[in-house]
Amino acid sequence: MKNPRLSNRYAKALFDFAQEKGQIEEVNRDLALIKETLKGNGEMQAVLNSPVIPPAKKHTLFASVFQSMVSETTFLFLDVIIRKKREPALATICDEFVKFYNDFHHIKTVKLTSAMPLSADLVENIRAMLAEQTKQTILIEQVVQPDIIGGFRLKMDDNYLDASIIAKLNRLRNEFAHNVYQVNF
Repeated sequence: MKNPRLSNRYAKALFDFAQEKGQIEEVNRDLALIKETLKGNGEMQAVLNSPVIPPAKKHTLFASVFQSMVSETTFLFLDVIIRKKREPALATICDEFVKFYNDFHHIKTVKLTSAMPLSADLVENIRAMLAEQTKQTILIEQVVQPDIIGGFRLKMDDNYLDASIIAKLNRLRNEFAHNVYQVNF
């Protein structure tokens, strides 16, 4: 179930409640654990997404797996999710909670795509430059994509910088395709 509005509302409610209780860090760790568990266990994901399995059995499954590992606040939230039959959206709710958490702590996630892995020094220089410009903590997610040939792509929120060789070649191709000069002049 991909419903970003629903996931956003549940994540915002959980974030506000955790903030009120002073448990933001704890709930964030719990949701990271839940998301990793779901990501690494396809069978559990299938059970959650199944409309045939009754909520009571899903609650029992969650209780056996997570009750001793997560805070009471997080477990009660999971109970609400199961009772309202929103468990297929749990991974998306976790992602939305991370966005609220990052905004609260002034953390920006930047996606840095390059043709080959960049050195740690270069990545740190980019991170420091972005942190200085935005006055926020920067987390860089590196992606290697050989088809961009060289250069890099940088994506932060809605800002996108494409300094790749393939982008430059495409711009040149478009420029030559619309060239006003005569070929046989």
